[in-house]
Amino acid sequence: MTARTLMVQGTASSVGKSLLVTALCRIYARRGFKVAPFKSQNMALNSAVTPDGAEIGRAQYAQAEAARAVPCAEMNPILLKPETTSGSQVVVMGRVLGSMHFRDYHRRKPELREVVGQALDTLRARHELVIIEGAGSPAEVNLKDRDLVNMWVAERADAPVVLVTDIERGGAMAALVGTLELLEPPERARVRALVVNKFRGDPSLFQGGVGFLEQRCGIRVAGVIPHLGDTGIASEDSLDLRPGESSGGALVCIVKLPRLSNFDEFEPLAREPGVEVRWCERPEELEGARLVIIPGTKCTANDLAWLRRTGLAGALVRRVHAGQPVLGICGGYQMLGERILDPLGVESPEPDVAGLGLLPVVTRFEKEKATAPVSMRLGEGLPGMQTAGGLEVRGYEIHCGRVTVAPGAQPFGTWVRRGSEACRLLEGCVALGGRVAGTLVHGLFENEAVRRALLSELGVTADAQRADPYEVLADHFASALDLAYLDRIAGL
Repeated sequence: MTARTLMVQGTASSVGKSLLVTALCRIYARRGFKVAPFKSQNMALNSAVTPDGAEIGRAQYAQAEAARAVPCAEMNPILLKPETTSGSQVVVMGRVLGSMHFRDYHRRKPELREVVGQALDTLRARHELVIIEGAGSPAEVNLKDRDLVNMWVAERADAPVVLVTDIERGGAMAALVGTLELLEPPERARVRALVVNKFRGDPSLFQGGVGFLEQRCGIRVAGVIPHLGDTGIASEDSLDLRPGESSGGALVCIVKLPRLSNFDEFEPLAREPGVEVRWCERPEELEGARLVIIPGTKCTANDLAWLRRTGLAGALVRRVHAGQPVLGICGGYQMLGERILDPLGVESPEPDVAGLGLLPVVTRFEKEKATAPVSMRLGEGLPGMQTAGGLEVRGYEIHCGRVTVAPGAQPFGTWVRRGSEACRLLEGCVALGGRVAGTLVHGLFENEAVRRALLSELGVTADAQRADPYEVLADHFASALDLAYLDRIAGL
């Protein structure tokens, strides 16, 4: 079986490509097609771990869920995780290849194209329809010779292209017409449909715009999509980290580390009514918090130094000794320990850095990154979640630091499964009577039971069961798209 293909490209970043692909994955999956998402190269700080331990972009993981498919490395063969303004950690087929300057990365494009092509071929052999997502805009003429994600992929997959624009930001018609004008004739011929996204008001009022676009471009407008609010679906780097006005809810503060990563795991908590999630960069911003969380980071030692420079380190220590709870996740957990050792210079040139000394643990960085989905039974007395003890939750590990916990210390929980293997492994640490704790496991607050335990302790009444966000998204897009036309251009 060789799958049909359909590709979504955009006039710019953040016009809605990821959500449109996610919606199409669910629309076609519920019609009975065996669907897979694909994005050849993704740049994002938020990532997820597949069942076999591969690291891929969070958006592609969500798209796989929408497609009712098992996430795999082939869905996002190249993931770039920015580390500096000119370099990224490069993850190829779910495994870390290394940290590269962008010039070195571009020199490897020929071999990376081979990887992308093989991944695409594998997906097409296993599925009936592959829905492909581009990146940025296909009209970046200065990047065409190095293209790995837009028209090069469309040609490689022989995919018809749906070009989407965001009318909310203004200039949507100019963006569509201008993008098409900058494409080479063979590239332009691949664009078979236009979609206008994020329309506020009555879409019928845009009929004049539809007529203009179809006449000027000679391409069908396959949908004017009404504006959609919060979808409840994780995307690449979507969570608003800016400080906002107080909602008056129970305050949970998350430290906004300079190099924070996987911050999307807190989105489900931020959406809970009655909870205010605040991202904090100064000690005074922690005032009134019922729980403070130190999240994961791309560079633990450097961000720990930042905590000390800003005064947040001292504020966190004082908070714990005053009986107020602090939770560290992954890099945040490592910062709470006694020492961070990095003799190989994996994350930092500093071989030995003192931690905050709140947990009896020592971290040593190693070259190989550990990535795996895990199931964990939570321990007793967790900060801010005293009633969560005994819950079995799912999450994932994604780290280079190996943590050694002092003998006799109270564990955060017990791993009962890592990847496909059953196990029984104590993990994490709780200290000072449950006032401070840490775990390497990401995704805790993506478990509804954990959020319910936290809400209970905060005195917040939990909402009733919510609708499946993928179904809500699919219904929203399906009502506005010309699906019969998309079927036709995809050859379905």
